[in-house]
Amino acid sequence: MTSSSAAPGQIIIVRHGEPDADRYKKLDWRGYERWWAAYDEAGLKPGQSVPEALCAEARQARTVFASTLPRAIETARACVGERELVIDPVFVEAPLPPPPWPGRFNARTWGVFARCTWWLGAARGRETRQQAELRARQAAAMLVEAASDGPVALFAHGWFNRMLRPALRVQSWRCVIDGRDGYWSWRRYERR
Repeated sequence: MTSSSAAPGQIIIVRHGEPDADRYKKLDWRGYERWWAAYDEAGLKPGQSVPEALCAEARQARTVFASTLPRAIETARACVGERELVIDPVFVEAPLPPPPWPGRFNARTWGVFARCTWWLGAARGRETRQQAELRARQAAAMLVEAASDGPVALFAHGWFNRMLRPALRVQSWRCVIDGRDGYWSWRRYERR
């Protein structure tokens, strides 16, 4: 990914850095629920290298948004320092309620089980896929409105960032830089 001068209207969507959480810890489904709650409270794992190209992209933003979760806020701070952030819960990660299945698996595996069953409709009393898709459309509308005044950066989460893609596409935005889905990755969108 290379940086170029930002034109008004660009939207940069960033996935947070690596959280300080053991994704290989063996758990049952109830343990995974507790693990996920702690994950949402965790900040970034110490000692990570912040990609300078990402910071260069983010510093061009007129408005910088972040999820309310520590890993997103800390990632934003690592890139844009003490600039004002618009912190909003509309950008938090889609829930990962684990299915109440027997067995002990690592947290990473439970995450896959939880995402698949949630996608298929098993929300277990939490935000449903349809509700999260509506929230993604609301979040995309916020980003698009802010982008009318200049470049925008959002520091959020892997799955929710994926959910923003179709919401932006419907509003005639296209991805011009695809940095994939790893930690510290980003995508740049521009209006068609």
